[in-house]
Amino acid sequence: MKIDTLEDLLTDELKDLYSAENQLIKALPKMAKTAKSDELRTAFEEHLEQTKNHAQRIEQVCNDLGVSPKGKKCVGMEGLIEEGKEIMTNGSKDPASPMEAGLIGAAQKVEHYEIAAYGTASAHARQLGFNNIAKMLDKTLEEEKVTDEKLTKLAENQVNVQAAMSEK
Repeated sequence: MKIDTLEDLLTDELKDLYSAENQLIKALPKMAKTAKSDELRTAFEEHLEQTKNHAQRIEQVCNDLGVSPKGKKCVGMEGLIEEGKEIMTNGSKDPASPMEAGLIGAAQKVEHYEIAAYGTASAHARQLGFNNIAKMLDKTLEEEKVTDEKLTKLAENQVNVQAAMSEK
């Protein structure tokens, strides 16, 4: 897609986000299955449902703009998911192992990527006067931030502690 205008850029960003969310919809069940702690598994399962809503929201935004959300592959998300797969493949299956901490780290990299992408797309939508679209993107942005914070608390209060104790 040729990008000549800010609206073209926004469309490209939305397609990228749609691809990212759909890749994540496929990856999260695998991450949930790999997680040994109930809390982490539940966090991944809950975020899967939220991610499905995010993809639907992008479909709505694209519909409002009169464009298709399809047609682009998000290589950034593809790389982040590959990093997560490495952790799942190489990590110990012990619930107190560093693999759980690694899974949280991989998930947070994804969240940070999404936070940056949604923040940028929202700013562009607002600049173009698409305030309702910006509000929809901001809603997803806030949900991504909440997920990141939940993962941080789970890591700091449980998973990282257990991983560190398994080394003693």
